Amino acid sequence: MKSAAERQYFAHPSACIDEPCEIGAGTKIWHFCHVMAGAVIGRGCTLGQNVFVASGVRIGNNVKIQNNVSVYEGVILEDDVFCGPSMVFTNVSTPRSAVPRNRPEDYQGTLVRRGASIGANATIVCGNTIGEYAFVGAGAVVTKDVPPRALVFGNPARLRGYACECGGTMPLGAPLRCTLCGQAWVEEGGTVRKAAPA
Repeated sequence: MKSAAERQYFAHPSACIDEPCEIGAGTKIWHFCHVMAGAVIGRGCTLGQNVFVASGVRIGNNVKIQNNVSVYEGVILEDDVFCGPSMVFTNVSTPRSAVPRNRPEDYQGTLVRRGASIGANATIVCGNTIGEYAFVGAGAVVTKDVPPRALVFGNPARLRGYACECGGTMPLGAPLRCTLCGQAWVEEGGTVRKAAPA
């Protein structure tokens, strides 16, 4: 591991950083984290206690990964993604202890698009995409793609409304106006766009 003087990011002394890997300036890696060789982590990220980042993982800029999250091979997190405490990614759809699944073709990718948030204890089944600014509620089990700006929760996760870029939510069947910033939205064919100024 590079010395504190050589790197532009912070890593707690208990963290294990395998070289070579890429970690951007201003990133903070806290207690008992493990970043494997071949991982790429962007600028200004925060990895909370006990986060694991596998080889081949790509993490964008300003990503927040809370405590006890494992980001397995095949997962890509774009810029500004939030991963809540103890949420779960998977990367093999048919795991067996007695049958090795360690070839690249055994893994199914998961893509989390820019600005998406995943709540605490949610599970993201591999092979799916979480759309831009989507909001996955705490404890949700995601078994299919989540559209951009969708608010989903439950088991399995279902569309329950929409989420503004600021994080405010808009339930289905109500006027689409953000509960936090007041931005109005228009629904068209299962997606939403900002309403034109009045």
